[in-house]
Amino acid sequence: MKRCTIAALAVLAVASGAAAQPPLFTDAFPKEDFAARRLRVMNEIGDAAVVIQGAADYPAYVKFRQNNQFFYLTGVELPRAVLVIDGKTRVSTLFIAPRDERAERSEGPLLAPGPEAQTLTGIDRVLPRAEFGAALEALATGGRTFYMPHRPEALMAATPGYTTGHARNSLEDPWDGRKSREATFIERVKAKAPSVQIKDLDAVLDAMRLVKSPRELALLRESSRIAGLGIMEAMRSAEAGMYEYELEAIADYVFKKHNAQGFAYFALVAAGRNAAWPHYHAAQTRTEDGQLVLFDYAPDYKYYASDVTRMFPINGRFTADQKELYTIYLRLYQSLMTSIRPGKASDIFKDAVKKMDAVMASYTFSNPKYQEAATRFVDGYRRRAEATGGRGSLGHMVGMEVHDVTAPFDELKPGMVFTIEPALTIPEDRVYVRLEDMIAITETGYENMSAFVPVEVADIEKLMAETGFAEKGRCLYSFGGGSNGGLRRTSHVAVTCSGDTGHTRERPADRGDQREGG
Repeated sequence: MKRCTIAALAVLAVASGAAAQPPLFTDAFPKEDFAARRLRVMNEIGDAAVVIQGAADYPAYVKFRQNNQFFYLTGVELPRAVLVIDGKTRVSTLFIAPRDERAERSEGPLLAPGPEAQTLTGIDRVLPRAEFGAALEALATGGRTFYMPHRPEALMAATPGYTTGHARNSLEDPWDGRKSREATFIERVKAKAPSVQIKDLDAVLDAMRLVKSPRELALLRESSRIAGLGIMEAMRSAEAGMYEYELEAIADYVFKKHNAQGFAYFALVAAGRNAAWPHYHAAQTRTEDGQLVLFDYAPDYKYYASDVTRMFPINGRFTADQKELYTIYLRLYQSLMTSIRPGKASDIFKDAVKKMDAVMASYTFSNPKYQEAATRFVDGYRRRAEATGGRGSLGHMVGMEVHDVTAPFDELKPGMVFTIEPALTIPEDRVYVRLEDMIAITETGYENMSAFVPVEVADIEKLMAETGFAEKGRCLYSFGGGSNGGLRRTSHVAVTCSGDTGHTRERPADRGDQREGG
Protein backbone atom coordinates (compact mmCIF):
# COMPACT_ATOMS: atom_id res chain seq x y z
CA MET A 1 0.00 0.00 0.00
CA LYS A 2 1.59 3.25 -1.11
CA ARG A 3 1.42 6.46 0.90
CA CYS A 4 1.65 10.02 -0.27
CA THR A 5 1.51 13.50 1.26
CA ILE A 6 -0.28 16.40 -0.40
CA ALA A 7 0.23 19.96 0.85
CA ALA A 8 -2.74 22.22 0.15
CA LEU A 9 -2.60 25.98 0.74
CA ALA A 10 -5.82 27.72 1.79
CA VAL A 11 -6.43 30.66 -0.51
CA LEU A 12 -9.19 33.26 -0.27
CA ALA A 13 -10.34 34.07 -3.80
CA VAL A 14 -12.27 37.27 -4.44
CA ALA A 15 -14.42 37.22 -7.56
CA SER A 16 -14.07 40.17 -9.91
CA GLY A 17 -16.38 41.42 -12.60
CA ALA A 18 -20.02 40.47 -13.03
CA ALA A 19 -21.13 37.41 -11.11
CA ALA A 20 -22.59 34.51 -13.02
CA GLN A 21 -26.35 34.19 -12.71
CA PRO A 22 -28.65 31.18 -12.84
CA PRO A 23 -29.72 30.30 -16.40
CA LEU A 24 -33.16 31.61 -17.32
CA PHE A 25 -33.86 28.85 -19.83
CA THR A 26 -32.71 25.26 -20.26
CA ASP A 27 -29.70 24.25 -22.33
CA ALA A 28 -30.96 20.67 -22.77
CA PHE A 29 -32.43 21.55 -26.19
CA PRO A 30 -32.57 24.67 -28.35
CA LYS A 31 -35.86 26.56 -28.27
CA GLU A 32 -36.52 25.45 -31.86
CA ASP A 33 -36.89 21.84 -30.70
CA PHE A 34 -39.64 22.76 -28.26
CA ALA A 35 -41.35 24.85 -30.95
CA ALA A 36 -41.25 21.86 -33.31
CA ARG A 37 -42.91 19.69 -30.66
CA ARG A 38 -45.68 22.23 -30.15
CA LEU A 39 -46.18 22.35 -33.92
CA ARG A 40 -46.56 18.57 -34.04
CA VAL A 41 -49.18 18.81 -31.31
CA MET A 42 -51.08 21.46 -33.31
CA ASN A 43 -51.06 19.18 -36.34
CA GLU A 44 -52.53 16.39 -34.20
CA ILE A 45 -55.31 18.35 -32.48
CA GLY A 46 -56.61 20.46 -35.40
CA ASP A 47 -58.78 23.35 -34.17
CA ALA A 48 -58.71 22.17 -30.56
CA ALA A 49 -56.50 23.63 -27.82
CA VAL A 50 -54.02 22.26 -25.30
CA VAL A 51 -54.12 23.40 -21.67
CA ILE A 52 -51.35 22.03 -19.47
CA GLN A 53 -49.89 23.10 -16.14
CA GLY A 54 -46.36 22.77 -14.85
CA ALA A 55 -45.32 21.39 -11.49
CA ALA A 56 -46.04 23.28 -8.28
CA ASP A 57 -43.35 24.68 -6.04
CA TYR A 58 -42.04 22.24 -3.42
CA PRO A 59 -42.78 22.52 0.32
CA ALA A 60 -39.10 21.93 1.09
CA TYR A 61 -35.57 23.17 0.40
CA VAL A 62 -35.05 21.14 -2.76
CA LYS A 63 -34.19 22.20 -6.28
CA PHE A 64 -37.19 22.66 -8.51
CA ARG A 65 -37.71 20.09 -11.25
CA GLN A 66 -40.40 20.53 -13.87
CA ASN A 67 -42.83 17.73 -14.67
CA ASN A 68 -41.92 15.79 -17.79
CA GLN A 69 -44.87 16.53 -20.07
CA PHE A 70 -44.63 20.29 -19.46
CA PHE A 71 -40.87 20.34 -19.91
CA TYR A 72 -41.20 18.31 -23.13
CA LEU A 73 -43.34 21.07 -24.66
CA THR A 74 -41.66 24.16 -23.20
CA GLY A 75 -38.28 23.65 -21.54
CA VAL A 76 -39.53 26.10 -18.92
CA GLU A 77 -38.44 25.37 -15.34
CA LEU A 78 -40.73 27.57 -13.28
CA PRO A 79 -43.33 26.46 -10.73
CA ARG A 80 -47.07 26.81 -11.44
CA ALA A 81 -46.63 27.80 -15.08
CA VAL A 82 -49.48 27.16 -17.55
CA LEU A 83 -49.21 26.62 -21.30
CA VAL A 84 -52.00 27.06 -23.84
CA ILE A 85 -51.53 25.87 -27.42
CA ASP A 86 -54.33 27.13 -29.69
CA GLY A 87 -54.65 24.89 -32.72
CA LYS A 88 -57.02 27.32 -34.43
CA THR A 89 -54.79 30.42 -34.29
CA ARG A 90 -51.54 28.41 -34.18
CA VAL A 91 -50.39 30.52 -31.24
CA SER A 92 -48.82 29.26 -27.98
CA THR A 93 -49.11 31.28 -24.78
CA LEU A 94 -47.19 30.74 -21.55
CA PHE A 95 -48.57 32.08 -18.29
CA ILE A 96 -46.02 32.54 -15.49
CA ALA A 97 -45.74 34.38 -12.19
CA PRO A 98 -44.61 38.01 -12.30
CA ARG A 99 -41.11 38.98 -11.20
CA ASP A 100 -40.55 38.61 -7.45
CA GLU A 101 -37.67 40.94 -6.65
CA ARG A 102 -37.50 39.83 -3.01
CA ALA A 103 -37.12 36.17 -4.00
CA GLU A 104 -34.59 37.05 -6.68
CA ARG A 105 -32.42 38.87 -4.16
CA SER A 106 -32.22 35.55 -2.31
CA GLU A 107 -32.09 32.96 -5.09
CA GLY A 108 -31.18 34.82 -8.27
CA PRO A 109 -33.22 35.97 -11.28
CA LEU A 110 -35.99 33.90 -12.84
CA LEU A 111 -37.83 34.07 -16.13
CA ALA A 112 -40.56 36.75 -16.03
CA PRO A 113 -43.43 37.67 -18.40
CA GLY A 114 -42.54 39.85 -21.35
CA PRO A 115 -40.54 40.07 -24.58
CA GLU A 116 -37.29 38.69 -23.10
CA ALA A 117 -39.04 35.48 -22.07
CA GLN A 118 -40.63 35.18 -25.52
CA THR A 119 -37.21 35.51 -27.16
CA LEU A 120 -35.52 33.02 -24.84
CA THR A 121 -38.23 30.33 -24.97
CA GLY A 122 -39.51 30.77 -28.51
CA ILE A 123 -43.08 30.80 -27.16
CA ASP A 124 -45.31 33.30 -28.99
CA ARG A 125 -46.60 35.08 -25.90
CA VAL A 126 -45.46 35.03 -22.27
CA LEU A 127 -48.04 36.67 -19.99
CA PRO A 128 -48.64 37.04 -16.24
CA ARG A 129 -50.33 34.01 -14.72
CA ALA A 130 -53.13 36.21 -13.39
CA GLU A 131 -54.38 36.62 -16.97
CA PHE A 132 -54.92 32.90 -17.51
CA GLY A 133 -58.55 32.87 -16.30
CA ALA A 134 -59.76 35.51 -18.75
CA ALA A 135 -57.77 33.91 -21.56
CA LEU A 136 -59.36 30.55 -20.78
CA GLU A 137 -62.88 31.97 -21.03
CA ALA A 138 -62.07 33.62 -24.36
CA LEU A 139 -60.49 30.41 -25.66
CA ALA A 140 -63.64 28.42 -24.82
CA THR A 141 -66.03 30.74 -26.65
CA GLY A 142 -68.33 28.82 -28.97
CA GLY A 143 -67.46 25.46 -27.43
CA ARG A 144 -64.06 23.93 -28.02
CA THR A 145 -62.18 20.74 -27.36
CA PHE A 146 -59.38 21.00 -24.82
CA TYR A 147 -56.60 18.45 -24.62
CA MET A 148 -55.29 18.16 -21.05
CA PRO A 149 -53.05 15.62 -19.27
CA HIS A 150 -55.00 13.00 -17.33
CA ARG A 151 -52.16 10.90 -15.94
CA PRO A 152 -50.54 12.29 -12.76
CA GLU A 153 -47.43 14.33 -13.44
CA ALA A 154 -44.00 12.69 -13.49
CA LEU A 155 -41.42 14.44 -11.34
CA MET A 156 -38.18 13.09 -9.83
CA ALA A 157 -37.61 9.34 -10.41
CA ALA A 158 -41.27 8.91 -11.39
CA THR A 159 -42.79 6.41 -13.79
CA PRO A 160 -46.31 6.19 -15.25
CA GLY A 161 -47.06 3.15 -13.14
CA TYR A 162 -45.92 4.72 -9.89
CA THR A 163 -47.69 8.04 -10.42
CA THR A 164 -50.94 6.38 -11.43
CA GLY A 165 -50.78 3.94 -8.52
CA HIS A 166 -50.06 6.70 -6.00
CA ALA A 167 -53.00 8.78 -7.25
CA ARG A 168 -55.34 5.77 -7.07
CA ASN A 169 -54.18 4.82 -3.57
CA SER A 170 -54.59 8.39 -2.32
CA LEU A 171 -58.08 8.70 -3.78
CA GLU A 172 -59.23 5.34 -2.40
CA ASP A 173 -57.68 5.83 1.04
CA PRO A 174 -60.58 6.64 3.45
CA TRP A 175 -58.20 8.82 5.49
CA ASP A 176 -56.86 10.69 2.50
CA GLY A 177 -59.16 10.99 -0.53
CA ARG A 178 -57.02 13.50 -2.46
CA LYS A 179 -57.48 13.81 -6.21
CA SER A 180 -54.45 14.23 -8.44
CA ARG A 181 -53.44 17.75 -9.49
CA GLU A 182 -54.48 16.82 -13.02
CA ALA A 183 -57.99 15.76 -11.97
CA THR A 184 -58.39 18.92 -9.91
CA PHE A 185 -57.11 21.12 -12.74
CA ILE A 186 -59.55 19.55 -15.20
CA GLU A 187 -62.43 20.22 -12.77
CA ARG A 188 -61.38 23.86 -12.35
CA VAL A 189 -61.08 24.38 -16.12
CA LYS A 190 -64.52 22.83 -16.73
CA ALA A 191 -66.01 25.06 -14.06
CA LYS A 192 -64.57 28.11 -15.82
CA ALA A 193 -65.44 26.85 -19.31
CA PRO A 194 -68.39 24.41 -18.96
CA SER A 195 -69.06 24.15 -22.70
CA VAL A 196 -65.68 22.58 -23.58
CA GLN A 197 -65.05 18.91 -24.22
CA ILE A 198 -61.98 17.49 -22.48
CA LYS A 199 -59.74 14.91 -24.16
CA ASP A 200 -56.56 13.22 -22.95
CA LEU A 201 -53.34 14.91 -24.06
CA ASP A 202 -51.16 12.10 -22.72
CA ALA A 203 -51.94 9.82 -25.66
CA VAL A 204 -50.72 12.50 -28.09
CA LEU A 205 -47.50 13.21 -26.21
CA ASP A 206 -46.78 9.55 -25.45
CA ALA A 207 -46.83 8.72 -29.16
CA MET A 208 -44.44 11.61 -29.83
CA ARG A 209 -42.09 10.56 -27.03
CA LEU A 210 -41.94 6.93 -28.17
CA VAL A 211 -39.34 7.63 -30.89
CA LYS A 212 -36.43 9.77 -29.74
CA SER A 213 -34.87 12.59 -31.73
CA PRO A 214 -31.08 12.76 -32.31
CA ARG A 215 -30.73 15.30 -29.49
CA GLU A 216 -32.77 13.11 -27.15
CA LEU A 217 -30.54 10.17 -28.05
CA ALA A 218 -27.49 12.28 -27.19
CA LEU A 219 -28.89 12.99 -23.71
CA LEU A 220 -29.78 9.34 -23.18
CA ARG A 221 -26.27 8.39 -24.29
CA GLU A 222 -24.76 10.80 -21.76
CA SER A 223 -27.06 9.57 -19.01
CA SER A 224 -25.95 6.00 -19.81
CA ARG A 225 -22.30 7.04 -19.77
CA ILE A 226 -22.65 8.60 -16.33
CA ALA A 227 -24.46 5.49 -15.06
CA GLY A 228 -21.65 3.31 -16.38
CA LEU A 229 -18.97 5.46 -14.78
CA GLY A 230 -20.75 5.19 -11.44
CA ILE A 231 -21.00 1.40 -11.65
CA MET A 232 -17.36 1.05 -12.71
CA GLU A 233 -16.15 3.23 -9.84
CA ALA A 234 -18.18 1.13 -7.41
CA MET A 235 -16.51 -1.99 -8.85
CA ARG A 236 -13.02 -0.51 -8.38
CA SER A 237 -13.74 0.50 -4.79
CA ALA A 238 -15.62 -2.65 -3.75
CA GLU A 239 -14.25 -4.90 -1.04
CA ALA A 240 -15.75 -7.40 1.37
CA GLY A 241 -17.13 -5.77 4.51
CA MET A 242 -18.48 -2.67 2.81
CA TYR A 243 -22.16 -1.94 3.29
CA GLU A 244 -24.46 -1.78 0.29
CA TYR A 245 -25.09 1.90 1.02
CA GLU A 246 -21.35 2.60 0.74
CA LEU A 247 -21.32 1.25 -2.80
CA GLU A 248 -24.43 3.30 -3.58
CA ALA A 249 -22.74 6.46 -2.26
CA ILE A 250 -19.86 6.04 -4.70
CA ALA A 251 -22.25 6.19 -7.65
CA ASP A 252 -24.04 9.16 -6.07
CA TYR A 253 -20.77 11.08 -6.12
CA VAL A 254 -20.08 10.18 -9.74
CA PHE A 255 -23.58 11.24 -10.79
CA LYS A 256 -23.22 14.59 -9.08
CA LYS A 257 -19.70 15.10 -10.44
CA HIS A 258 -21.09 14.82 -13.96
CA ASN A 259 -23.95 17.28 -13.30
CA ALA A 260 -26.83 14.85 -12.99
CA GLN A 261 -29.84 16.57 -11.45
CA GLY A 262 -30.73 13.51 -9.42
CA PHE A 263 -31.24 9.78 -9.82
CA ALA A 264 -33.58 8.07 -12.25
CA TYR A 265 -34.74 5.51 -9.64
CA PHE A 266 -33.69 4.36 -6.19
CA ALA A 267 -30.43 2.43 -6.12
CA LEU A 268 -30.77 -1.34 -6.36
CA VAL A 269 -27.55 -2.48 -4.69
CA ALA A 270 -28.09 -6.05 -3.54
CA ALA A 271 -25.49 -8.36 -2.02
CA GLY A 272 -25.86 -12.12 -2.13
CA ARG A 273 -29.40 -13.39 -1.76
CA ASN A 274 -30.79 -9.86 -1.57
CA ALA A 275 -30.55 -9.82 -5.37
CA ALA A 276 -33.47 -12.25 -5.54
CA TRP A 277 -35.75 -9.28 -4.75
CA PRO A 278 -35.63 -7.50 -8.13
CA HIS A 279 -36.35 -4.05 -6.61
CA TYR A 280 -34.50 -4.48 -3.32
CA HIS A 281 -33.27 -1.05 -2.19
CA ALA A 282 -32.84 -1.13 1.60
CA ALA A 283 -29.02 -1.07 1.16
CA GLN A 284 -28.36 -1.91 4.83
CA THR A 285 -26.56 -5.24 4.44
CA ARG A 286 -22.84 -5.59 5.08
CA THR A 287 -21.21 -7.53 2.27
CA GLU A 288 -19.40 -10.77 2.91
CA ASP A 289 -16.42 -12.32 1.16
CA GLY A 290 -17.53 -14.55 -1.71
CA GLN A 291 -20.80 -12.74 -2.44
CA LEU A 292 -21.94 -11.46 -5.81
CA VAL A 293 -23.37 -7.93 -5.84
CA LEU A 294 -26.11 -6.76 -8.17
CA PHE A 295 -25.68 -3.04 -8.94
CA ASP A 296 -28.57 -1.33 -10.77
CA TYR A 297 -28.48 2.47 -10.58
CA ALA A 298 -28.57 5.39 -13.01
CA PRO A 299 -28.97 9.19 -13.05
CA ASP A 300 -31.54 11.70 -14.18
CA TYR A 301 -29.54 13.88 -16.57
CA LYS A 302 -31.26 16.97 -17.97
CA TYR A 303 -34.64 15.23 -17.70
CA TYR A 304 -33.46 11.99 -19.35
CA ALA A 305 -32.98 8.71 -17.50
CA SER A 306 -30.92 5.62 -18.11
CA ASP A 307 -30.98 2.11 -16.65
CA VAL A 308 -27.87 -0.07 -16.41
CA THR A 309 -27.15 -3.18 -14.31
CA ARG A 310 -24.00 -5.17 -13.65
CA MET A 311 -23.06 -8.00 -11.27
CA PHE A 312 -19.63 -8.45 -9.72
CA PRO A 313 -17.91 -10.36 -6.90
CA ILE A 314 -17.40 -8.13 -3.87
CA ASN A 315 -13.83 -9.40 -3.41
CA GLY A 316 -12.91 -8.89 -7.06
CA ARG A 317 -12.64 -12.55 -8.09
CA PHE A 318 -15.35 -14.94 -9.33
CA THR A 319 -15.35 -18.41 -7.81
CA ALA A 320 -15.44 -21.33 -10.25
CA ASP A 321 -19.09 -21.90 -9.32
CA GLN A 322 -20.03 -18.24 -9.86
CA LYS A 323 -18.14 -18.18 -13.15
CA GLU A 324 -20.05 -21.19 -14.47
CA LEU A 325 -23.48 -19.71 -13.76
CA TYR A 326 -22.62 -16.13 -14.74
CA THR A 327 -20.96 -17.13 -18.01
CA ILE A 328 -23.85 -19.24 -19.31
CA TYR A 329 -26.22 -16.41 -18.45
CA LEU A 330 -23.96 -13.90 -20.23
CA ARG A 331 -23.78 -16.01 -23.40
CA LEU A 332 -27.58 -16.35 -23.50
CA TYR A 333 -27.96 -12.61 -22.81
CA GLN A 334 -25.59 -11.84 -25.68
CA SER A 335 -27.57 -14.17 -27.94
CA LEU A 336 -30.60 -11.99 -27.35
CA MET A 337 -28.78 -8.69 -27.71
CA THR A 338 -27.05 -9.54 -30.98
CA SER A 339 -30.42 -10.47 -32.51
CA ILE A 340 -31.94 -7.02 -31.97
CA ARG A 341 -32.85 -4.96 -35.04
CA PRO A 342 -35.83 -3.01 -36.40
CA GLY A 343 -38.93 -5.11 -36.93
CA LYS A 344 -41.13 -7.50 -35.00
CA ALA A 345 -40.05 -8.73 -31.59
CA SER A 346 -41.11 -12.27 -32.48
CA ASP A 347 -38.50 -12.36 -35.28
CA ILE A 348 -35.85 -11.22 -32.81
CA PHE A 349 -36.87 -13.98 -30.40
CA LYS A 350 -36.64 -16.62 -33.14
CA ASP A 351 -33.10 -15.58 -34.05
CA ALA A 352 -32.10 -15.38 -30.40
CA VAL A 353 -33.41 -18.86 -29.59
CA LYS A 354 -31.36 -20.38 -32.42
CA LYS A 355 -28.23 -18.78 -30.96
CA MET A 356 -29.21 -19.82 -27.43
CA ASP A 357 -29.71 -23.44 -28.49
CA ALA A 358 -26.21 -23.43 -30.01
CA VAL A 359 -24.75 -21.98 -26.80
CA MET A 360 -26.49 -24.60 -24.67
CA ALA A 361 -25.29 -27.44 -26.89
CA SER A 362 -21.65 -26.38 -26.55
CA TYR A 363 -21.58 -25.35 -22.88
CA THR A 364 -20.14 -27.61 -20.21
CA PHE A 365 -22.21 -27.73 -17.02
CA SER A 366 -20.97 -29.23 -13.78
CA ASN A 367 -24.03 -28.22 -11.75
CA PRO A 368 -27.36 -29.76 -12.89
CA LYS A 369 -29.34 -26.91 -11.28
CA TYR A 370 -27.51 -24.40 -13.43
CA GLN A 371 -28.34 -26.39 -16.56
CA GLU A 372 -32.00 -26.62 -15.55
CA ALA A 373 -32.15 -22.86 -14.87
CA ALA A 374 -30.52 -22.07 -18.22
CA THR A 375 -32.93 -24.41 -20.01
CA ARG A 376 -35.92 -22.65 -18.40
CA PHE A 377 -34.45 -19.32 -19.49
CA VAL A 378 -34.19 -20.42 -23.14
CA ASP A 379 -37.62 -22.06 -23.12
CA GLY A 380 -39.14 -18.78 -21.95
CA TYR A 381 -37.87 -17.07 -25.10
CA ARG A 382 -38.91 -20.07 -27.19
CA ARG A 383 -42.50 -19.56 -26.05
CA ARG A 384 -42.29 -15.87 -26.95
CA ALA A 385 -40.94 -16.72 -30.38
CA GLU A 386 -43.84 -19.08 -31.03
CA ALA A 387 -46.51 -16.65 -29.78
CA THR A 388 -48.70 -14.98 -32.40
CA GLY A 389 -49.02 -11.22 -32.84
CA GLY A 390 -45.35 -10.41 -33.32
CA ARG A 391 -45.05 -7.70 -30.69
CA GLY A 392 -43.88 -9.33 -27.49
CA SER A 393 -41.69 -7.50 -25.03
CA LEU A 394 -37.91 -7.22 -25.00
CA GLY A 395 -37.84 -4.96 -21.96
CA HIS A 396 -39.14 -1.53 -20.99
CA MET A 397 -38.85 1.79 -22.78
CA VAL A 398 -36.50 4.43 -21.37
CA GLY A 399 -36.62 8.18 -21.94
CA MET A 400 -37.66 11.01 -19.67
CA GLU A 401 -38.75 8.30 -17.26
CA VAL A 402 -36.85 5.11 -16.49
CA HIS A 403 -39.97 3.07 -17.28
CA ASP A 404 -40.90 5.49 -19.99
CA VAL A 405 -44.25 6.25 -21.52
CA THR A 406 -45.24 4.08 -24.44
CA ALA A 407 -47.90 3.92 -27.09
CA PRO A 408 -49.27 1.08 -29.24
CA PHE A 409 -46.74 -0.18 -31.80
CA ASP A 410 -46.26 -3.31 -33.88
CA GLU A 411 -42.58 -3.08 -34.75
CA LEU A 412 -39.39 -1.68 -33.27
CA LYS A 413 -38.37 1.45 -35.16
CA PRO A 414 -35.16 3.51 -35.28
CA GLY A 415 -35.08 5.94 -32.38
CA MET A 416 -36.85 3.67 -29.90
CA VAL A 417 -34.84 3.19 -26.70
CA PHE A 418 -35.35 0.39 -24.21
CA THR A 419 -33.47 -1.94 -21.88
CA ILE A 420 -33.14 -5.68 -21.94
CA GLU A 421 -32.89 -7.19 -18.45
CA PRO A 422 -33.77 -10.90 -18.48
CA ALA A 423 -33.04 -12.73 -15.24
CA LEU A 424 -31.80 -16.27 -14.77
CA THR A 425 -33.12 -17.62 -11.49
CA ILE A 426 -33.10 -20.62 -9.17
CA PRO A 427 -35.98 -19.57 -6.91
CA GLU A 428 -35.63 -22.30 -4.29
CA ASP A 429 -32.02 -21.26 -3.62
CA ARG A 430 -32.66 -17.52 -4.00
CA VAL A 431 -30.14 -17.39 -6.85
CA TYR A 432 -30.65 -14.49 -9.24
CA VAL A 433 -28.42 -13.29 -12.10
CA ARG A 434 -29.26 -10.24 -14.22
CA LEU A 435 -27.59 -7.69 -16.48
CA GLU A 436 -29.17 -4.67 -18.13
CA ASP A 437 -28.14 -2.43 -21.02
CA MET A 438 -29.50 0.65 -22.78
CA ILE A 439 -30.47 -0.24 -26.36
CA ALA A 440 -31.31 2.23 -29.14
CA ILE A 441 -32.73 0.89 -32.39
CA THR A 442 -30.84 2.10 -35.48
CA GLU A 443 -31.72 1.81 -39.17
CA THR A 444 -30.16 -1.65 -39.52
CA GLY A 445 -29.45 -2.85 -36.00
CA TYR A 446 -28.91 -1.37 -32.58
CA GLU A 447 -26.60 0.74 -30.44
CA ASN A 448 -25.70 -0.46 -26.97
CA MET A 449 -25.23 2.81 -25.10
CA SER A 450 -23.76 1.10 -22.04
CA ALA A 451 -21.43 -1.30 -23.86
CA PHE A 452 -18.29 0.16 -22.31
CA VAL A 453 -19.23 -1.17 -18.86
CA PRO A 454 -17.50 -4.58 -18.53
CA VAL A 455 -19.54 -7.77 -18.63
CA GLU A 456 -16.94 -10.48 -19.31
CA VAL A 457 -15.51 -12.22 -16.25
CA ALA A 458 -11.90 -11.37 -17.12
CA ASP A 459 -12.75 -7.72 -17.82
CA ILE A 460 -14.66 -7.33 -14.55
CA GLU A 461 -11.80 -8.85 -12.55
CA LYS A 462 -9.26 -6.65 -14.34
CA LEU A 463 -11.30 -3.51 -13.57
CA MET A 464 -11.76 -4.49 -9.93
CA ALA A 465 -7.99 -4.93 -9.53
CA GLU A 466 -7.61 -1.20 -10.14
CA THR A 467 -7.67 1.22 -7.20
CA GLY A 468 -10.98 3.01 -6.69
CA PHE A 469 -11.29 6.53 -5.42
CA ALA A 470 -12.97 5.31 -2.25
CA GLU A 471 -9.72 3.52 -1.41
CA LYS A 472 -7.68 6.60 -2.29
CA GLY A 473 -9.98 8.72 -0.17
CA ARG A 474 -9.13 7.11 3.17
CA CYS A 475 -7.12 10.07 4.39
CA LEU A 476 -5.75 11.56 7.60
CA TYR A 477 -5.84 15.35 7.92
CA SER A 478 -3.50 17.55 9.95
CA PHE A 479 -3.87 21.30 10.22
CA GLY A 480 -1.10 23.90 10.47
CA GLY A 481 -1.10 27.66 11.11
CA GLY A 482 -1.40 30.13 13.93
CA SER A 483 -4.17 31.14 16.29
CA ASN A 484 -5.88 34.43 16.89
CA GLY A 485 -7.63 35.07 20.16
CA GLY A 486 -8.27 31.37 20.71
CA LEU A 487 -9.70 30.95 17.21
CA ARG A 488 -7.65 28.73 14.94
CA ARG A 489 -6.61 30.37 11.68
CA THR A 490 -5.64 27.59 9.24
CA SER A 491 -2.97 28.43 6.70
CA HIS A 492 -2.40 24.96 5.29
CA VAL A 493 -3.73 21.44 5.43
CA ALA A 494 -1.60 18.32 5.19
CA VAL A 495 -3.41 15.29 3.83
CA THR A 496 -1.97 11.77 4.10
CA CYS A 497 -3.83 9.20 2.04
CA SER A 498 -3.55 5.44 1.72
CA GLY A 499 -3.93 3.90 -1.68
CA ASP A 500 -2.20 3.90 -5.02
CA THR A 501 -2.48 7.63 -5.76
CA GLY A 502 -0.27 7.27 -8.80
CA HIS A 503 -2.85 5.07 -10.53
CA THR A 504 -4.10 6.25 -13.90
CA ARG A 505 -6.77 4.80 -16.14
CA GLU A 506 -8.13 5.27 -19.61
CA ARG A 507 -11.52 6.93 -19.89
CA PRO A 508 -14.12 4.56 -21.35
CA ALA A 509 -15.62 5.28 -24.74
CA ASP A 510 -18.41 7.86 -24.52
CA ARG A 511 -20.64 6.60 -27.31
CA GLY A 512 -21.15 2.92 -26.59
CA ASP A 513 -20.73 0.49 -29.42
CA GLN A 514 -22.64 0.22 -32.67
CA ARG A 515 -23.90 -3.14 -33.80
CA GLU A 516 -25.52 -3.61 -37.18
CA GLY A 517 -27.79 -6.49 -38.06
CA GLY A 518 -28.29 -9.66 -36.05
